[in-house]
This record gives sequence, structure tokens and C-alpha cells, in this order.
Amino acid sequence: MLIANRGEIAVRIIRACREMGLPTVAVYSDCDRGARHVRDADQAVHIGPSPPSQSYLRIDRLLDAARATGADAVHPGYGFLAENAAFARACRDAGLTFIGPSPDAIEKMGSKTGARAIATRAGVPVVPGTDEPFAAAATDRQIVDAATRVGYPLLVKAVAGGGGKGMRAVETPDSLLNAVRTARSEAGSAFGDTAVYFERRLIRPRHIEIQLLGDCHGTIVPFVERECSIQRRHQKVVEESPSLAVTPALRGRIAAAAQSVAKAAGYTSAGTIEFLLDEDGSFYFLEMNTRLQVEHPVTEMVTSIDLVHWQIRIAQGERLSIDPERALAPHGHAIECRIYAEDPDQGFMPSPGLIRGVRAASGPGIRNDGGVVAGYTVPVFYDSMIAKLIAWAESRGAALARMERALREYEVLGIRTTIPFFLWLMREPDFVDGRFDTTYLDQVLASRRGDSFMTLTEPEETELAIAAGLDAWWRATSGAASSSRASGSAWKSAARQDALRG
Repeated sequence: MLIANRGEIAVRIIRACREMGLPTVAVYSDCDRGARHVRDADQAVHIGPSPPSQSYLRIDRLLDAARATGADAVHPGYGFLAENAAFARACRDAGLTFIGPSPDAIEKMGSKTGARAIATRAGVPVVPGTDEPFAAAATDRQIVDAATRVGYPLLVKAVAGGGGKGMRAVETPDSLLNAVRTARSEAGSAFGDTAVYFERRLIRPRHIEIQLLGDCHGTIVPFVERECSIQRRHQKVVEESPSLAVTPALRGRIAAAAQSVAKAAGYTSAGTIEFLLDEDGSFYFLEMNTRLQVEHPVTEMVTSIDLVHWQIRIAQGERLSIDPERALAPHGHAIECRIYAEDPDQGFMPSPGLIRGVRAASGPGIRNDGGVVAGYTVPVFYDSMIAKLIAWAESRGAALARMERALREYEVLGIRTTIPFFLWLMREPDFVDGRFDTTYLDQVLASRRGDSFMTLTEPEETELAIAAGLDAWWRATSGAASSSRASGSAWKSAARQDALRG
């Protein structure tokens, strides 16, 4: 199995493959030579310079790596080429099994306007908006007229968008044309596609999504919803399952709608249907993600179903044997925090640099999907997420308490992270009580007026640094002592590290 990705998701897939007895091949760019996924895989292949366009987005180099190592399957993870139909088709044409949906399904659902049309034909309501993207030659008058028909406030959205990129909110007509230009420029840089469309902006919606698995025999199983309303600038930062806003009856209706859309698209593998939930209980199709989601662990925690295992089993032709009732009946509550190498006290600016020490949280009900190790330098070329911390407990209140405890245990030395921000959030009254929507986080952050999130005093930080230094010294000295007693395998390890360093 070649993993065409990096970071924590590559590590996650490697773990699943190891459990299933499948050898793994990692790929890496220049700046990822010492990355954790490279160390964890059975083999590793260098695919180019650090910029994604010269490495992780190079289909030819990924296929060359698969051929050179004898890989017979490719898992794309998320991001990069995960939702690229051309990549899925190239894998198939090269005789490789693509761990994901068919190229046709990716194309159908990858276009936001095309996906809206499929949802409409399936009888699922969509947020009012334009049915087709704007042509590059569309005049200002055509754009203004279309916006007037949709109504304000509205969102300008990239057809090929995701993660909040290529999206702009427009409150009044006077800011429309500038928002369109900005969204187009951002979409072109991020996705290579400047096409945009309009969507009416609901005032206080929740963002609810349904995980799906579909096999090659026509079975599609929907899972309990994920609550993804905690977003900063349209980017999810906290996810949980189940949602406080979804009753069992509403869950059944949303799941049935998601299942209908997936069937209409002929979908297989893991995918997610996203909805906006209005205050009156109405829900609207938003989009489909034709890949494994970043937040898939919260679903795994409340259902005890391994989604990555099932992705691989489906690709091998296996029939789904999951009880649909079990998939929709959550056990307990799970919350996930995306830990970024960002400084929350500096407007969440990226904080790349050398990681001098890491102590991941652990204990009952805690899962850490990490992608970095001490000695690794967080690069500037990729998304700044370095780990996902997930807490599970019997109730939401207990899960919040467990998450706070785990965040206090989690230490990353050498760079700033969003851990202090999450510690603050775990005690923010509206979040604790479940009184939030997709606008909540941006509003509450604006109201803080730059107040610091830092909870550690300088003496405490100094103590942590000293402790980390002592720990590193102890590991180095004990490692040297033990190596003198070890077998020749240490030579193999040293040789591999030299090879990775080039």
C-alpha cells in the first residue's frame, strides 16, 4: 500500500495497514525526510522538492514510486490528490487499486454545483443559490443580477473549494464584485479552478455531516452525525458526535437524505455528506466530500467501527457487514480538537520551526492521532495541523472534562500551538452549554479583543523546557548504552537514516 500523503493521516493509514498485515510505502518531499510517517512505513520514497506542486501533487512521481516499490494499491488520505478524479483514474489505468470512490463519482460530487443538482434530483433540499458557476467572461452586470436573484446575505463559493478556501461572505451589494474577484483568485491558487457560484447564507445554521460507507454491491450505510459548527473563518477546528441539536427522529431523516444522495451518485468507499441545519429543524444539502474526513475519529470512537479498515476491505471487493442500526446509535460522546502549529495570540499565525519535545496526552478515553516527533521541523509548505486529540466519555460533560485534562497534559516544545486556545474553549460557557452555530467562534474571538490565551506562566514554561532537556539527555545516554549491547540491527537502522538524509 502506497500512502500518497504525509503527516498524521499517513501515520493513521500506516497503522491500519499494519493491523491488516499490509506492507506500506511512504512518500516524502525534501523537508519531510525526517517525518514520522517516513519512519513508520516499511519503505519510503523521495518524490521531490518541498512545494506540493513539485512533490505530493505530482501524479507521475507517485505512480513511479508505486511501480518502483511493487505497490499494488494507493491510499490518498485527505487533501492533496484525494479528491482528484484524474489521479484516481491514473491509478486505475496503471493497474493500482485506488482506496476511494470511482473517478466518475469524484467528478460528479467534486463539483459543488453538480453535486447540488444530484441532491435536488434525489429529493434532498439544497440551500438556494445559482445552479451553474459563472463563466470567466461573465460581466459585472450578470454577476450582480444573479446575486439579486439569490438574495443577501450570500456566500461566494469556489466550485472546487474546500476548507474555507475560495469562500467569501457578502452582506450587501456594494462588496459583491470585490468578493467575487478575491474568491476567484484564492480558488485559482488553491485548486487551479477559478469557477465560483453563489449560495444564500443562512443566518445562524449549524454544520452537521453524515459519514457514509458504500460497497461495490450497492449497499450504503450512513453513520451517526458529526457536529462541525465550531469553525474559524469557515475552517473546522473542533468536531464532536453526536450533535446536541439532533434528535433521534431528525437523525433518521438526515441520514436517509444522505443515503439518497450517495446512491444517486453511485458512491463507494468512505464519504461524507454535509448539511446546514436551520434553527427550525430544516436541513439543506451543502456538499459531499469524496474522501476520508479529517474528523473521522469521532465517528470511530462512538461506533467502534474502523473506517480506514473498511475503506480497504471495500476496495478489496468485500460486502459491508455493518449493522445499520449500530452505525446510527452512538455510544457515549466524542470530541476532537485539531492541534495546529499556530499562535492563537498572534491571530493564529503559522508557527513553523523545530519541535524540541513532544509529550502526547494519554489515559482512558483519549486518542492522539499525531504526525510529528521531537527533532522534526514543521515546514511552511503545508497545512499547519500537527495532530488531532480526541476524547471519549459516556456523556458530553465528561468528554469535555476529559479533553481539558488531556490538553493540559499535551506538551509541544519549540513552537506555538493552538492548545491554549482549546483550553480556553473547553470552559467557554456557550460552548459548554451547546449554544453555538457556525458564526459563534468568529464572534466570540472578536469579542476578546486580543486577550491572551496563554495559561502557563514563564516559570512554568521554563520548568517544562528543563524537564524536556533532561528527558532528551536521559534518552540519548540510555540509548547509547543499550546500543552497545544490541545486535547488528542497529547498523541497519543507522544506514536507513543516512539514506533518508540523502
